[in-house]
Order: sequence, then C-alpha cells, then structure tokens
Amino acid sequence: MFSGLVKGLGRITARTDLGKDQRFVIELDTAAIGPLCVGGSIAVNGVCLTAVAVAADCFTADVSAETLAVTTLGDLTAGASVNLEPPLRAGDPLDGHIVTGHVDGVGSVAAIEAAGRSTRLAIDVPPPLSRYIAAKGSVAVDGVSLTVNAVRGARFEVNIIPHTQAVTVIGEYRPGRAVNIEVDMIARYLERLISAAGESGIDLKMLKDHGYARND
Repeated sequence: MFSGLVKGLGRITARTDLGKDQRFVIELDTAAIGPLCVGGSIAVNGVCLTAVAVAADCFTADVSAETLAVTTLGDLTAGASVNLEPPLRAGDPLDGHIVTGHVDGVGSVAAIEAAGRSTRLAIDVPPPLSRYIAAKGSVAVDGVSLTVNAVRGARFEVNIIPHTQAVTVIGEYRPGRAVNIEVDMIARYLERLISAAGESGIDLKMLKDHGYARND
C-alpha cells in the first residue's frame, strides 16, 4: 500500500529478458528511499514491484509479461527515469491518498500549459476508466497522487506545482507520453456495492417503503 507521494527518482540501468518476463535493475537515492529488503515492495512509476535483489545503491525487480503489457514499464529503456515510492508503514502519515500500485490502465498526456508558476496537464484515459474519475477526487498518474481539477469525457486535468515537477518524472512529460493511471479505489468499491445492491433488489423505492429514505 502506498500514498502516491513519490520519495525520489530512480534510473533504469539494465533490462534482461527472462522468457516473456523482464528483470529490471534500478538505481536509487538511498537517502530518499531508505533501506530496501529482498521480498519488499516498491512502487515504480506507480507499479508495485517486488525487490528480488538489493544493493547499497540499486535494487532488482522482476516484471511479468502481464505487467509489461498493461503498464508503461514495457516501454522503458535503460537510462529512463522512474518515480519511486516505498510502501507505507504503520504510523506513516497518509498525505496523498490510498494507492495500491495496481495500475488500471494507460493514459496519454494530451496537453501541457503554464498556469502561473504551476503547470496544467490534460490527460486522456481509456473511456471505461473515465467514470471513476471525478472533479476534486484523487487519481494516481505514474504513481503520483494528484487532485482532479476538471473532467470532460475521457479527459481530465490536474495542476502540477513546481515541487512535484522537480522531484518526479512529470517534469519530463511531453504531449503524447503514455502514463500509468490508477483510479481511486473508493470509486471502484462504490460501483461494486451499487451493482450488488441492484442484484439484491435494493433500490430507492425499497428504501422508501421501509423508511430508510424520504419521499420528498
């Protein structure tokens, strides 16, 4: 479990084929990330990976064919910068929002424009994901917890402050760049609860008939 507050940038130094899977070696800033352990989790551009080897200045993670296919990790080459976030520990502040590291889909940067000292990003997402994104709600873009400013169809806008641009890969974005999208898990659970309620016959009329909703 993560919060979407990136702790530092890493850099891919090697990719090795393992059948259809890949093994990544990622350089890190140990002062920003802290100690990692074999078997521990770390979010790489918003994708939860497991460290299979750890050194003082880098770690190694295996990336499955499925993950390569449904995230942007398959497009990354040696030398690419990546967002890194270690998992939350009990007692850590939840300054962003709850992020699982399970990417829902890949979006595309549609537009970038200045907004004072900040930058406004417009991002297109696959249409099936758009219903989970709401104005003033949360979304993770390459693992970065962001607040949605506006939603228009399958496009949403976020504002990026200078600090976020400086410490994440968002500072490298250009129109057309593919990005990992994870929607707020609360939206998914709400959809499932509403769906299950409909299957069980619970609707507004039934709630009114039993005194759980008003008629006005």
